[in-house]
Amino acid sequence: MSARLPTADGAEVRRAVGALLAPRRKRAAVALAVLVAAAGAGLIGPLLLGEIVDRVTSGSDPDAITAPGTALIAVAVAQAVLTALGFALVATLGQPMLADLREQVVDRALRIPAARIERAGRGDLLARVGDDVAAVSEAVVEALPALAGAALTVVLTFVGLAAIDLRLGLAGLCCVPIQVLALRWYLRRAPQVYAAERVAGGERAQALLDVVGGARTVRALGLADLELPRVADRSTAAVDAAVRAIRVSTGFFSRLNGAELVGTAAVLVAGFLLVRADALSIGGATAGALLFVRLFDQFNIVLGTVDDAQRALAALARLVGVAGMAPPGDPAAPPSLQGAAVTARGVGHAYAPGHQVLHDVDLELAAGERLALVGVSGAGKTTLAKVLAGFHEPTGGCVEIGGVPLAALGPAATRRAVGLVTQEVHVFAGPLADDLRLAAPGASDAELEAALALVGALDWARALPDGLATPVGGGGVGLTATQAQQLALARLALADPPVAVLDEATAEAGSAGARTLERAADRVLEGRTALVVAHRLTQAARADRVAVLDAGRVVEQGTHAELVAADGPYAALWRAWSAER
Repeated sequence: MSARLPTADGAEVRRAVGALLAPRRKRAAVALAVLVAAAGAGLIGPLLLGEIVDRVTSGSDPDAITAPGTALIAVAVAQAVLTALGFALVATLGQPMLADLREQVVDRALRIPAARIERAGRGDLLARVGDDVAAVSEAVVEALPALAGAALTVVLTFVGLAAIDLRLGLAGLCCVPIQVLALRWYLRRAPQVYAAERVAGGERAQALLDVVGGARTVRALGLADLELPRVADRSTAAVDAAVRAIRVSTGFFSRLNGAELVGTAAVLVAGFLLVRADALSIGGATAGALLFVRLFDQFNIVLGTVDDAQRALAALARLVGVAGMAPPGDPAAPPSLQGAAVTARGVGHAYAPGHQVLHDVDLELAAGERLALVGVSGAGKTTLAKVLAGFHEPTGGCVEIGGVPLAALGPAATRRAVGLVTQEVHVFAGPLADDLRLAAPGASDAELEAALALVGALDWARALPDGLATPVGGGGVGLTATQAQQLALARLALADPPVAVLDEATAEAGSAGARTLERAADRVLEGRTALVVAHRLTQAARADRVAVLDAGRVVEQGTHAELVAADGPYAALWRAWSAER
């Protein structure tokens, strides 16, 4: 079971919303004033209709209804304009708040240890910044303005109904016990149901990511019969969770419909009895009935939007949970590196208790030395590379850079000291220059071109329609696997860390592309301390030393020539590699 990212409690959500609302209080006050005015305008309409009814039933001249009729039209127009304006103001108030929250979530997700995201599953985070943001956004645009307007209308309409005749107001209260019971029934079930729905959606997204991202491995190893049922199970669980949520929602609304029937009948009967007893005019009874119907419509909106609010609150709690995660602290004054040597002492790592991947690994890289790490698939090479790069924390032993433990350096200093390039390269959507400047925000165009030239990418970059200003990635010019990896290596050159870790950085390119990338990597790694997880053993042959990893343990170390002469595990790998060429 993955360790899910945290979900905020009610108090944390309220504090987060308060902090987002604080700089927008004036705008919120204006929106509230407009909604109050709209609710007040809506209250006048039924009263004017009642006046018209009274004038008609009393035999007044037809011209007598002109004034209230004209006022009724004016009130209707005013209410429509004020309501639309109020809804727009609430929506424009909420969307920037949501945008700020989304930025906080993404910012925090980028700052917390990547291993924490991996343990939770990328699908969990993806569902939060995708589905959960969409759920909150929908509530901000649709539910929140309706809820605010309806709540104000309910309060003012009760005042108007009691002003006509208190007994009509008392008759309308017959529906309240049914509504209270319906709300209690709903609130006992909804929070858990909607929270489970969000979690099931995240688990489904993770299962899909695993299968789609590893499609080639699934096909190559014939794992479809194992993986597809897992996707089907997660999808079925998500559907079941959605159906449970729909059942709760429909049960809630059916109970509200029953309350509306009881309340409307009570008001109509009370109005009839009052008119017959000459305690109320026909127009007054008409206005009271119209007000109650309006009241109940608004009350149903209030209660009905509780359903949307529960969905949004469940999503909002998940977003605030990520935004509130405390990133690892950086020391106020991280110690200075004494050179760029890398040392691993007794390093162990386990992704889950009892499932050790690395066992007491000892490695030393002198400053400026290039060490190739080789071994069969599953030996733990990628895990060791990520531990040395500070991506994963070792569960045993320690890693030092320049004589300083990574824990003492802190995340920010570690990122400056160690650059990691993997085979999973992402091309960010936007101009090529912006993609490169992610590694060095202040870099000039000349520096960008120098980095591209270093990795052999300047010619194709200049050949793009707008050169470095050409949009690449999603919606832009698509790059080949080789070009994307050259871009990653250029970013490494721009970041200029003293230590570099390359994890099979040529694996996604074909033979010709791999040779291009190997030459590019050689130039970028020149003068740096480097650990290279070798996808091709030609990389190992050119390295200063080679370490062989087997089942999470270093079983051989030495130069290429020494290990071939030793006729051990590395020599066997080299013979198999040479035979395939």
